[in-house]
Amino acid sequence: MDVPNETLATMPSHVRVLKDITFGSIAGMVSKVFEHPFDLTKVRLQSQVLDSSARFAGPIDCLTKTWKNEGVTGLYRGLPAPIAGAMVENASLFLSYRELQNLIRRVTQQPESQKLPLHQLALAAAGSGAITSFLLTPIELVKCKMQVQMLVSPPSSSIPHSLPGPFTVFASAFRSSGFTGLWLGHTGTLIRETGGTAAWFATKEYVASLLLARRAASSQDLRPWESAFSGACAGAAFNLALFPADTVKSAMQTAEELRPSSGALNQSYRYSPPSFFGTFAQMYKAQGIRGLYAGCGITVARSIPSSAIIFLLFDGLNSRFG
Repeated sequence: MDVPNETLATMPSHVRVLKDITFGSIAGMVSKVFEHPFDLTKVRLQSQVLDSSARFAGPIDCLTKTWKNEGVTGLYRGLPAPIAGAMVENASLFLSYRELQNLIRRVTQQPESQKLPLHQLALAAAGSGAITSFLLTPIELVKCKMQVQMLVSPPSSSIPHSLPGPFTVFASAFRSSGFTGLWLGHTGTLIRETGGTAAWFATKEYVASLLLARRAASSQDLRPWESAFSGACAGAAFNLALFPADTVKSAMQTAEELRPSSGALNQSYRYSPPSFFGTFAQMYKAQGIRGLYAGCGITVARSIPSSAIIFLLFDGLNSRFG
């Protein structure tokens, strides 16, 4: 990903920006279609940590029950929001990662063609994650709420034929908690994206450099399998870095649906959700470290091929059209 050269130096900045956004969006969209059933499983496992009794015994049980009770549409419930989120997330990550690298070069007075050391790449990656978290939190709020819709007890004995779509869920969240409520769980997203993205890009760059050194390559272009392998390693690193922050975020973003008594009504009669650190303490008290890592296994398992797809596509598009 760190590929400053004469071609990039002479390429107009607006063209480079457009390509980063386009390539990142395509890579994010394709990977999300593949991984969504596993992401849904992760959110449902995370959201039950504070329940008095668990709905699911584990990831396989969750997938099986979802398939049996809700069918294929259940496995892909809430997909539009994650696709939009993946496109926004990856476009923002790759674009801001490159621009922050250029900023570091200017501040440290390094030439534009100079490859940054790993610690500076990690710093640029952390900054790109922090920026992206602000765009991502409202989208993830809608996604998480939609993914637990079928877990909420219906008002009657029959299951509704249709469930609220993403725009209805978004509007409901806005009415319930106001504009700032759309960033419910942002602390968790910020922690996850900042630390996770630093681990993601740094791992990818490090593994890619080892692969290039292994074959004594003069070119910085990775072979397709090298992009996929380094991306797979990066995917595992991203989720292992700060997974509990994501668990707390998911619990907060689904609390109004699954545990309405966990919040309160403020003076404007709007739902006031529990705090990040309050939810963290409750989850640790309820199930300890195990609860904070609920869904981690299936998340790491799906992030390995998903991240491989992202970098395979992004590097491939960059090499072909960049």
